Amino acid sequence: MGWHSIIAHDALVRRCRPGWYRSDREVPALFRQRPPIARAPGCDNASMPRFRLHLAYDGTDFHGWQRQEPPGASPLRTVQGVVEEAVSTAVGAPTRVQGASRTDSGVHAKMQIAAFDTETRIPVDRLAAAISSRLPEDVQVLSAHAAPAEFDPSVHCASKGYRYRIRHGVGQGVAQPLFDRRWVWFTFHRLDPAAMQRAAGAFEGTRDFLAMTSADHGRETTVRTIHTCRVRAIDAHDLAIDVAGPGFLYNMVRIIAGTIVEVGRGRIPATEVTAILDSMDRRRAGPTLPAHGLCLEWIHLDPKWRCEA
Repeated sequence: MGWHSIIAHDALVRRCRPGWYRSDREVPALFRQRPPIARAPGCDNASMPRFRLHLAYDGTDFHGWQRQEPPGASPLRTVQGVVEEAVSTAVGAPTRVQGASRTDSGVHAKMQIAAFDTETRIPVDRLAAAISSRLPEDVQVLSAHAAPAEFDPSVHCASKGYRYRIRHGVGQGVAQPLFDRRWVWFTFHRLDPAAMQRAAGAFEGTRDFLAMTSADHGRETTVRTIHTCRVRAIDAHDLAIDVAGPGFLYNMVRIIAGTIVEVGRGRIPATEVTAILDSMDRRRAGPTLPAHGLCLEWIHLDPKWRCEA
């Protein structure tokens, strides 16, 4: 592609992606060297093949999923950023990757779904290995698939399942399991799983979850639907809080988990949770639990968009 073609392509992309970057300085160097080939909103790029990735990652050392490029500063390390770099290197062209769930800083994922568009000669059955070999050790490609051109992982996600893992009631003089420290939140307080389960049911259904999100949630509406909210005792000291729904607000699952923990400690009656939700007052809910105990366990797509795993 000649330079005149590159300039023309760049102008087309800018028209199709208004506000994508606030200035040329914010465009990553990789994408300034040649025009991006990922599908731009509003552009006719249907002839370019689309692929779907199933990913897993340890979120400890990431600033969340979403690419973050602060003006005048180096880009933060994000899952989207390292995956885009690996995909771009593997296929030999700058490529944007879109995820189904924007996990927060420090949150893990056993199943994340992402999609990208590219022209590549790599067979689809070798694509996962080609990308994985270029990823850091805290991210893995579980599988890769060809996808319809219309597939959008964020739009066609029917439900997501999160799990918050807790180890409780162990004395301060007892060493905690070394290899759980990045994935499990420890509390010395003994919790009551039965009371916590009674409280969990109050979160199910469609309602305004303003009391269960941070002030800077950045969404037009705080109404969300929770399909299931359950507390499961794994053994005498370990339990899990499972929350599933089509989408969540910023810090929503961690605040729900914090509120359920307060019930388990006896600080909030289980019968009061509905009143807290109705109040839409964040101050009445429990704390935002640390990110490392939370994991995106699974994603279910709408049946039309499922493919062979």
